[in-house]
Amino acid sequence: MTTDEPGARIHSTDPFAVPEGEKSQVRRLRGRFAAPVTLWTTPGPAGLTVSSAMIADGDPGRVLGLIDEESDFWDAVSAAGRFAVTPLGPDDRQLADRFAGLFPSPGGLFAAGEWEQTGYGPVPAHATIWAGCTLDSSRPCGWAVLLDGVIETVRTGSAGRPLVHYRGRYTELA
Repeated sequence: MTTDEPGARIHSTDPFAVPEGEKSQVRRLRGRFAAPVTLWTTPGPAGLTVSSAMIADGDPGRVLGLIDEESDFWDAVSAAGRFAVTPLGPDDRQLADRFAGLFPSPGGLFAAGEWEQTGYGPVPAHATIWAGCTLDSSRPCGWAVLLDGVIETVRTGSAGRPLVHYRGRYTELA
């Protein structure tokens, strides 16, 4: 998941990627599903780039995400019980890489850029779309923890093109 922007890479390849010959068939299948790139943040603050996420409409609406249980985000959201989910756009590639641990973050993850402080966690100031959620439940699921959150508030502004993760790389819709 390195960025395609010239001069912005810290590695020529993803240092965390599983070598092609060692990937399971399920992982290969998962890689062929295009997924939105989102930023999950929580008071603390802590944050994580998440592409294994889904929004479920209903009363109440829900957000589901696969979260690395060893991440600082998981520790922080477990303690805070609330979090924000922000879909990212093509101009957010470095932001996505920073919160994925693939791009340097001198001074911490939230040191660069402008942030709007919310009761659910910091949200990028330029974000026109985000959801404020409370943690409802979690359980082990494959390599991660399946986080189930209740959506309490939604900001829907102008929708630009989404940043998409497909076969280990960022792309965007045409």
